Amino acid sequence: MKYRTIGTDPKTRREVSALAFGAMLLGSVTDEKTSFAILDRYVEAGGTFIDTSDNYAFWIDGGQGGQSEELLGRWRRSRGVGDEIVIATKLGARPLAPGTGYVDNAEGLSAKVIRESAERSRERLGVDRIDLLYAHIEDRTVPLRETVEGFAELVAEGTVGLLGVSNHAIWRVERARAIAAAAGLPGYEVLQYQHSHLRPRFDVPESIFEDGSLGHAGAELLSYLRAEPELTLVAYSPLLGGAYARADKPLPRDYDHPGTPARLAVLREVANETGATVNQVVLAWQIGGRFPVIPLVGASSVAQLEESLAAVDLELTEEQRGRLDAAN
Repeated sequence: MKYRTIGTDPKTRREVSALAFGAMLLGSVTDEKTSFAILDRYVEAGGTFIDTSDNYAFWIDGGQGGQSEELLGRWRRSRGVGDEIVIATKLGARPLAPGTGYVDNAEGLSAKVIRESAERSRERLGVDRIDLLYAHIEDRTVPLRETVEGFAELVAEGTVGLLGVSNHAIWRVERARAIAAAAGLPGYEVLQYQHSHLRPRFDVPESIFEDGSLGHAGAELLSYLRAEPELTLVAYSPLLGGAYARADKPLPRDYDHPGTPARLAVLREVANETGATVNQVVLAWQIGGRFPVIPLVGASSVAQLEESLAAVDLELTEEQRGRLDAAN
């Protein structure tokens, strides 16, 4: 396994594995026995960075979520897991009532919600401190200062370590970080966005993005990260839900554009040259890139996880990286 440091403050920064594991469907779609086996193998391989959310997976049973956090809590207790494993969770997108969702009835990012939701997550996870806590989706009904101060209070109290943000417009991320810096408060240091080798269209409206997607890592976000090297990108859905490898999993509609075939072709070329799978090339391309990207992978079986773990040791040449970067 390879490792990298997230965060800058010596009191809260953490060394984490270069491959993060996403526990979104553990405890709901994936049964407990299989979930425990996957988590055990991830840790055995040196994995130390597990991701979840307080709303996972509300859409499975029409509830409010929490199954993933609860399963992780049971796994931690049964295995005696301590601070050596960094667990990140998110708040802001949990439905306020069963049968609703984050589009029409999200908990939001008020100071009250931040405190209460973080406390519930700590209880489900069975931890005294959440290592990394994200603002999951935007809440433009609450002043940014209130959200910034709400997160900062938890850090000051020691119940939260690092702060992160996901699925926000970059101008709002920068504005929130500026508010925090001006007040001498901790700000967002880890950014979680959808990022893969294929480039999506950014003008396709989605349920919470009426102007086009704010959840993908586009040119503006990547430029921001290059200018702010203390920040880390955690890339969710790097393998596009299996679409690179499975005929029964078509590419999402926002990847249906003229640039996709060329990037798929070079991925397959490099996979043939290295003897790796296309999935492994995508992950290795992210892990070994010029600025920090930590791919966040899920798995419904140990075999699926093994494929991703093997990507950590895949070394691409500079020439291969150049072709992967330049394909259009």
